[in-house]
Amino acid sequence: MRLSERIYLVGGGTLGFGISHELDCHVYLIDGSGGMVLIDSGAGVTIEPIIRNIQRDGLDLRRLKNVLLTHAHADHAGAAFEWRKRFGAVVAASKEAAEYVRNGDEEKISLAVAKRGGFYPKDYAFHACPVERVLAEGDRFKFGDLELEVIETPGHCSGMLSFVLKEQGQRVLFDGDTVFHDGKLLITNVWDCDLQEYVGSIQKLAALKVDALLPGHLTVSLSQGARHIQKAWDTLQGLAVPPNII
Repeated sequence: MRLSERIYLVGGGTLGFGISHELDCHVYLIDGSGGMVLIDSGAGVTIEPIIRNIQRDGLDLRRLKNVLLTHAHADHAGAAFEWRKRFGAVVAASKEAAEYVRNGDEEKISLAVAKRGGFYPKDYAFHACPVERVLAEGDRFKFGDLELEVIETPGHCSGMLSFVLKEQGQRVLFDGDTVFHDGKLLITNVWDCDLQEYVGSIQKLAALKVDALLPGHLTVSLSQGARHIQKAWDTLQGLAVPPNII
């Protein structure tokens, strides 16, 4: 599903557009002159629907170079192992997320508690995956004529990253599970969800005044994306907590 000249939505499950496995987050593909990059990987139950979507868009999977993870939760990072094994994609993540993914640490990624909460089947398994590159605040991830600015946005969980792409004069934000359409958040009862860190991340993103907001789930906003972030920030400044997506 082509969103712009260089950006495609190639995956998304129940909390999305139903174009790949139901457990998948939104999986975005960016097509740069130096190769293609995936933003998040999907859950890894099967990547075949995502592969088909990429091929239907006329893209050559031999040009897939990298998978950048916004965070280590299973719906976003569970398929990293498959993209690396089958296509040789180099995986990149924050320091914290890299540790959890490398170790396949189901406690640190809150998979065990998510299974108990009914979000994943009991037989779902997270496959550990090497993470070759660690990203941090202010890094520039270049792939040919395009680059992504790395922004640390913890709150939903530790090690959350967001990425900003400048494309044709527009600023596009890939923010994982930080803020969603209509200013909603994703606060859950897990060990590393921290409201005060979340508030700081929303404030940081509101200051960017981005054009497009491409979150990890639900509706995307191809213009006026900043208004959704600002709505969340306005609510927080009023000492209230924005609505949750679940």
